Amino acid sequence: MHDPSVTALVCNTLRHGVVPTRTARSSTLQNQVRGAPSRARAYGLLTAAFITAVSLAGCASDKIVFRDRGPFNPPPDAASGFLGYFDAATKQTTCGNCHVDFQASWKVTKHAGAYNAVTTSSVKTPECYSCHSLTGNGNAASGTVAGHDKVADSAYFDVQCESCHGAGLQHVEGVGQGTLIRPLAKLSMAGTGNCGDCHSGTHQPFVEEWSASRHATINASRVSNATCAGCHEGRAALLRWGVDVNFVEKANPTDYQPVAACAVCHDPHGSGNPSQLRFPVTSQDPDQNLCMKCHNRRSEPEIGTSSPHAPQGAMLLGFAGWRPPGFTYDTARIYGSHATTLNPKLCAGCHIAKFTVTDPATGGFAFQATGHLMRPIPCLDAAGKPTADKTCPYTESARSWQTCAASGCHANAAVAVSAFTTVRARMKFFADQLWVDSNGSGSLQASPTDGGLLAQVKASRPTEWSNTDLVITPAEGAEFNARLCGEFGQTNADNSKGVHNPFLCEALMIATINYITTYYALPAASPSVQAGMTGPIGGKFNRSMHVSRAPLVGEPISQ
Repeated sequence: MHDPSVTALVCNTLRHGVVPTRTARSSTLQNQVRGAPSRARAYGLLTAAFITAVSLAGCASDKIVFRDRGPFNPPPDAASGFLGYFDAATKQTTCGNCHVDFQASWKVTKHAGAYNAVTTSSVKTPECYSCHSLTGNGNAASGTVAGHDKVADSAYFDVQCESCHGAGLQHVEGVGQGTLIRPLAKLSMAGTGNCGDCHSGTHQPFVEEWSASRHATINASRVSNATCAGCHEGRAALLRWGVDVNFVEKANPTDYQPVAACAVCHDPHGSGNPSQLRFPVTSQDPDQNLCMKCHNRRSEPEIGTSSPHAPQGAMLLGFAGWRPPGFTYDTARIYGSHATTLNPKLCAGCHIAKFTVTDPATGGFAFQATGHLMRPIPCLDAAGKPTADKTCPYTESARSWQTCAASGCHANAAVAVSAFTTVRARMKFFADQLWVDSNGSGSLQASPTDGGLLAQVKASRPTEWSNTDLVITPAEGAEFNARLCGEFGQTNADNSKGVHNPFLCEALMIATINYITTYYALPAASPSVQAGMTGPIGGKFNRSMHVSRAPLVGEPISQ
């Protein structure tokens, strides 16, 4: 038994070479099949029974081929092969027809609304559309006129999958062919065809600022060391974080990448965090905070070393340093400092220093600082633009103090400068009691080469720094605290001059000085030094606390 109307439709299709689309079948073939006695109900697919029925009906051809419509449209710019939106009205990307998980997360990002952001702006130029739509920017077609730059079709609105991965036509045509082409995005920020194609220039100088930061450097000795690579090499960092992604450079094991390239910190497919960050910057859990996943390594002395290593997270949250026996402190203050309710973004709250630079002559826009120099108080050039220089004086005019003043913690730049100067001087005062690196070697030398209490211990009891006794001696702990809070030219110490947590540093240094003086029977400090170590921790800033957290589980705290 067969339905003649269904047979006629199929035979007519075969004779004229017309393959009904999914829409056509919805109103014609599907409805007829639904009522046919053969009950061939599968939408878009003819069953073997149905094919047999049609053949017996006397169709002119005994070979029936029915193809379901592919999940992609012909690309408006055929030469480029950019597919763009499958349905622009619903922001359904062609790629998202198969990669539904990425489609869902991408759809809520700013990239998905990039074109509309330009059309609603009072300033619209062709250059704007080139970065706010699917073009050669960000992919292998960089430098060519392609996509929306060539054909201003709505299929190319917004920053879509192909903006990073490149044209997808060959990929979808190759599905099931055994020679599938996988258009991978770049992790590297070198050259073109990456995030820098758009995220650069006076309005979005992310890449220019990032390139001048230490996050853009590759340390050959560390990236090739498996112990270090997880924080010094981009691919290794993603692997250590459990991020399973693929990219161009993954195929070459020696193609080392900077640890903080854009796609290492930001998820191009979207995430539940602001700015598409892979991990939150507001978390007070060091294992979950994006910055602290690397900036929280050796925060207390270990056997064989008296040097901190990336202890910034522990310093900020108040659990870094060697704790002398009997150490007590005011937990409210030490848990606070810059990790307060006024600074919920913690590291990023200060180090991502965003501000707008205006033209002093006209008052109009001149430059948008993005904070990707990663410096909380960057040096400024004559026009007020942040620079890569780190040697300018810590004055109100030479640096930007906007992250300090705009947070609500400090009334204005002048107050912030005063607080910084006071804290820095206090840290130097305490560190000098423990160790004065007189010859600038960076290595603790016995007195009289170096000065301070530890130089005296080094002269009389050098074995206190033994690497074979498997003990952290008071001398080693004291050196660690001096390096943690002082300025000794270390490249990977805290390097905040005590600012990350002056309350913790003062408490640690005072307790350390008093303990080793007694433990090693050293001469008592002079009256002036003793006077400098009395009074409330934090001095005149002791009322600035806005406590934001409780102790972490397992945190080494003495009360």
